Amino acid sequence: MPAARFTALVAGSATAAVLLITPQAAAQPAPGPAPGAPGAPATWTDADKHGFGTSRTRESEVWFTLRPGQLSEVYYPDLSTPALRDLEFVVTDGTAAEHTAATAGATNAPDARVPAYEQTDRSATGGWELTRRYVTDPARSTVLVDVALTSLDGRPYRVYAIADPGLSNGGNDDRAAVVGPDLVASDDRAALALSADVPLAEATVGHLGTSDARTDLLADGALGATYAQAGPGNVVLGARLDGVTGVDGARSARLALGFGADAAAATAAARDSLAAGFDAAADAYARGWLDYLAGLDDLPDSAADIADEYWASVVVNAASEDKRNPGAFIASPSMPWVWGQEVPDLSSPSEGYHLVWSRDLYQHATALLAAGDRDAAGRALDFILQRQQRPDGSVPQNSDVYGTQAWDDLQLDEVALPLVLAWQLDRTDAATFERVRRGAEFLLGYAGDHPAPWSSQERWENQSGYSPATIGAQIAGLVCAADLARRVGDPAAADRWLATARDWAARLDSWTVTTTGPLSPEPYYLRLSKDGDPNAPTAYNVGDGGATLDQRAVVDPSFLELVRLGIKPADDPVVVNTVAVVDRELGVDTPNGQFWHRFTDDGYGEDAEGGPWRVTEPDTQATAGRAWPIFAGERGEYELLSGTGDPAARLRAIAATANDGHMIAEQVWDDAPPSGEPGAAPGTGTRSATPLTWSHAQLIRLARSIDAGAPVERPAAVVCEFLPDECPDREGP
Repeated sequence: MPAARFTALVAGSATAAVLLITPQAAAQPAPGPAPGAPGAPATWTDADKHGFGTSRTRESEVWFTLRPGQLSEVYYPDLSTPALRDLEFVVTDGTAAEHTAATAGATNAPDARVPAYEQTDRSATGGWELTRRYVTDPARSTVLVDVALTSLDGRPYRVYAIADPGLSNGGNDDRAAVVGPDLVASDDRAALALSADVPLAEATVGHLGTSDARTDLLADGALGATYAQAGPGNVVLGARLDGVTGVDGARSARLALGFGADAAAATAAARDSLAAGFDAAADAYARGWLDYLAGLDDLPDSAADIADEYWASVVVNAASEDKRNPGAFIASPSMPWVWGQEVPDLSSPSEGYHLVWSRDLYQHATALLAAGDRDAAGRALDFILQRQQRPDGSVPQNSDVYGTQAWDDLQLDEVALPLVLAWQLDRTDAATFERVRRGAEFLLGYAGDHPAPWSSQERWENQSGYSPATIGAQIAGLVCAADLARRVGDPAAADRWLATARDWAARLDSWTVTTTGPLSPEPYYLRLSKDGDPNAPTAYNVGDGGATLDQRAVVDPSFLELVRLGIKPADDPVVVNTVAVVDRELGVDTPNGQFWHRFTDDGYGEDAEGGPWRVTEPDTQATAGRAWPIFAGERGEYELLSGTGDPAARLRAIAATANDGHMIAEQVWDDAPPSGEPGAAPGTGTRSATPLTWSHAQLIRLARSIDAGAPVERPAAVVCEFLPDECPDREGP
């Protein structure tokens, strides 16, 4: 779609003229601070986002998310720092009010290639309809919102914009004020300003739950007292969009949420964006994304019937890169469950998903590489090796987008996967190889409670042991590093690393395959063995409040990494038998396709009533993990190699889980959706992290792999080492 036509869809027929903003000649806010400080504790919104957008420009350091009925978290000035909790609207006839987060209508992306969205909400009584369109200003750190109210019953209504700041990743220490025609919030590090191209009447600031406009309006249908100042505390901004009544052509307004280092900068950003016009910003925003995608590979044939989900997946992955720190891709712009609550030492300030994880970064990089963005994959590799890597060659469990370590555990697959990525990018320059050398040497010398390939954490973050997937990543990393070493003229290093990889591959089954387990009379891979003896009845707690089980009774689909990485053939008898065991133990059939749980008795998900995952004691089984779309992609990659199943059906299954904004979740409801979650249906997204960039990356890679006939990121060096009959006729990536 041409950018001009897209702009017409986004901007509608509203005029591009910007009104002069003058204070309304109405009752002014009461001087002095609002009562009720500090207000209710600040939390973040639910993680099931229906939109995620930013411009392609580095000048605009702002990202937005959407939930039904509202603009949810906005990130500024980087992707590790949420700065706004939500912006929603209250519509009232003066006696009864409704807010859009409760009416929770539809979200729509007019063009899936451009992360610009339209939300439409309708009154429960049928009296009004409110439409909003969202983009960011490519020239500034501003979120622009085009608002249109339509009265469906001919009566005039009032529309109030309500904004809840959460500056600098915390909303409990903000200050707010009515400053001339604008509403402003700030803390010691950042500020936001709410401006509009109509007067902001009845402008007020207050404290959440005690003196804020939303609470007042929903209680009485009209705004009572207004206040000029609030804070420090959890402050809320509110104002009526003067003249927007929904009748007689008085239907439209444009809002700007400007962000800056201080109030003056934020206000300037908002006003300048309004002066430049919504239409101009929307056109430039669309043009930037369409130009980017035009430089990538064409839509794969396998994705012809899921084109929207394919392009949205590329956009989600590309948009997840921080602008101040190239190559820093976050896992998700969301804070699911307890990660979004006010829990000291866990989610205050929020971390988790808006950090950089080496394993997730590998998913980003290989997906964008498959889509045709080699430069992005290179930036990801440079970030993890140059900015995040420790001097000893290890990689922190995760970091913020600046490379500062956040959590303090160690996962050896996160050390190994950058070595595989370096091989895939054919990076033999001296600086990169020196860091590859450090990573490989770290794997050889690691000695935790046991020597490598034992890892203090495996893929799912909550168990130590000998994991097939983690060991597979280490073997592949060492083989790829050895191939790079040989090409740069270091045969001694190549021989040493390759010898270790061969040794670990030869011993892999003795660490991870049980022949005495209760799930099959034939051998099968475990999730992990705790001490390297998979036939021992060693019991461990599976994590996240799950049960304590005999290790031989716990399986995980992740063992298929051994096939994808080229260490085991797809027809290996143990692999084939484990596929059957995993299907029986973890597989879930839904109307959208087949998906799988992470591992036996996984507790990482909502409770039976739909309440959020929370930290619970072992063996309580208070919460339950649901099914993960990524496993449909991993199964599809396996089926490409085994010649069994239907990889195209796996691709359609992942795509079918997308919500109305084309966002794909971390988890989907299984065949036992919660009783307290209206509308929860098997195969649709839970309130887990959405969008999960790994889910979107898996869709991209599977689509490209189906076209290629094999997994596109399968390293040939590893295949040629362990599966010579499958060795491709080439020497490099």
